[in-house]
Amino acid sequence: MARALYIHWPFCLAKCPYCDFNSHVRERVEHDRWQAGLLADMRREHEVAGGEPLSSIFFGGGTPSLMPPALVARLLDEAQKLWGFAEDIEITLEGNPSSVEAANYAALADAGVNRVSLGLQALDNETLRFLGRLHDASEGLKALEVAQKRFSRVSFDLIYARPGQSLEAWQRELAHALSYGTGHLSLYQLTIEPGTKFATMVRQHEFAPLDEDACADMFALTREMTAGAGLPAYEISNHARPGEESRHNLTYWRYQDYCGIGPGAHGRRGGVATTRHRKPENWLDAIDRNGHGINETRELGRREQASEAMLMGLRLGEGVDLAALADRFGLTPDQLCVGGKAAFYETQGLVWRQGSRLGVTDQGMALLDGLLAELVPADLVET
Repeated sequence: MARALYIHWPFCLAKCPYCDFNSHVRERVEHDRWQAGLLADMRREHEVAGGEPLSSIFFGGGTPSLMPPALVARLLDEAQKLWGFAEDIEITLEGNPSSVEAANYAALADAGVNRVSLGLQALDNETLRFLGRLHDASEGLKALEVAQKRFSRVSFDLIYARPGQSLEAWQRELAHALSYGTGHLSLYQLTIEPGTKFATMVRQHEFAPLDEDACADMFALTREMTAGAGLPAYEISNHARPGEESRHNLTYWRYQDYCGIGPGAHGRRGGVATTRHRKPENWLDAIDRNGHGINETRELGRREQASEAMLMGLRLGEGVDLAALADRFGLTPDQLCVGGKAAFYETQGLVWRQGSRLGVTDQGMALLDGLLAELVPADLVET
């Protein structure tokens, strides 16, 4: 059943002002206790989900590159014993590009990690300070170079459409990023998430987000430049050389099953959604009480699953196969998609149809949220 495993490490050295992920700053982390907890959580998932050999494992956070390599190795060893690994398994670890963490790359590679995703976020010091990052541009690029020597696959993140950023400045920065030749880039427009420090700063008029027209111009430029460099967009914010797409993230976007362990981790297996306790201390207490960190287990109705599969799949350049999804969830293609709206937006160049497959064009991706509200029926989810 489960072909992918997500492991959440919740700790960071500092909380970035734009971040709404489940990350926490703690002065001290008891690694032995965390190892025991994550192993228990993993064994629980295998007991319930079982399934095929794993095709991907993803260490997310937080800052998983702060994990001792020996802990990463122990978790991978246990996952292999429980599930077994597919021959070409993808094992990704997210990390900050600091010199301290780069010093662990060799040991992490020896532990079995074969892909890293680095949070560079920007390539100049002024922006890095604005984003609350602890590394500077030189340190980040040196860490990238070390990663490229140690791992067969490397990706890094950049945040664009920042306050005051010009189209020309982003063009120069993206060209610089592409010059490093990585096979994957995650390029995100700055989003002001509720509950973050940036949200407070915007509310107090300390800075204003970039206007929508400027963001749209940067989005179009991003897709043009990455495609020209051989890294076309395969998802709204992710760009890869063919064959180097994130297999783990494709599991989510194609609405396939995965197990999630660690604080706040989500999972989906066999039509059941799982959620772990978010706060690290609460998760540890649940491990002690129950032998696992699950906070909620919820049966997903077929219409809810179909709606989620549509919303996730239309983020992808490949789109969705309406006939296959209809068969999977016992519905009809007309129940999955508002056909008249799809036909209209196809004439506007925002949607494409090829047989039973429906997708969003490059032009439409800039308007994705609005298109999803139009294409996916509001009454698809059972109430």
